[in-house]
Amino acid sequence: MAEQPFTEDEYAFLRHIRFGELPPAVRPDERVALTETDPGRDGPERAEDPIRWNVQG
Repeated sequence: MAEQPFTEDEYAFLRHIRFGELPPAVRPDERVALTETDPGRDGPERAEDPIRWNVQG
């Protein structure tokens, strides 16, 4: 016998139980623009010779 799927209200209740209340939304007048002031340092290092790594089997 197939089980009945949950209703939207039951899914909403389960989400609320699992995750709790959402924080209040940030109003547009409270938002600020992000300005990067320091260049990123997490870029990849210079790769070795690409021909060396071109392995064909």
